[in-house]
Amino acid sequence: MFYTPKKNPFTIDPFKSLIFPRPIGWISSVDKKGNANLAPYSYFNAIADDPPQIMFASAAPELPSKFKDSLANILETKEFVVNFATSITRKQMNLSSLDAFKDQDEFVIANLKKRKSRLVKPPSVADSPVNLECKLLKTLKLKSNSKKYTTMIVGEVMGIFIKDKFIKKGRVDSVAMRYVARMGYSEYTTVSSKFTMKRPD
Repeated sequence: MFYTPKKNPFTIDPFKSLIFPRPIGWISSVDKKGNANLAPYSYFNAIADDPPQIMFASAAPELPSKFKDSLANILETKEFVVNFATSITRKQMNLSSLDAFKDQDEFVIANLKKRKSRLVKPPSVADSPVNLECKLLKTLKLKSNSKKYTTMIVGEVMGIFIKDKFIKKGRVDSVAMRYVARMGYSEYTTVSSKFTMKRPD
């Protein structure tokens, strides 16, 4: 079948279930007062490696608040950390997506330990196998056909923490991390296998 987004024949829009799996950027940030925030974003990915850069997109209703806490904090402090949820922390990741009040700490709500970051003020998720400490590079307002205000955040990765147990013979054991990724609807998956292919000469 073929359809256009403006004439979608489905009861539930399948678009997000067609582009998968989408890695989840579990973004930690702080406001100027030091209040911590933690939220997962599935519109997330790496976009360059020299220097390493990542992006995620934050959507929020224009009223009553123009921005979600993550974006508001990042605009204030210019810093954030990308953490990664695993099969072990998937329930805490899901819990941290709730609409909490600005002064509520999702680390506390989800019963997650913080680890002091090396180069930025936002704390890292201690149970994440990898933490990417980032500085804000730019934001881009995206087109919207609804009353949502969607902003793409681009950050430069200034520091990278990898748990030692996931480094074997100088390489990262990515499968052992068991990252959680978003599919469609309320469906998720974990990275549990891999295969290799060599690029042609």
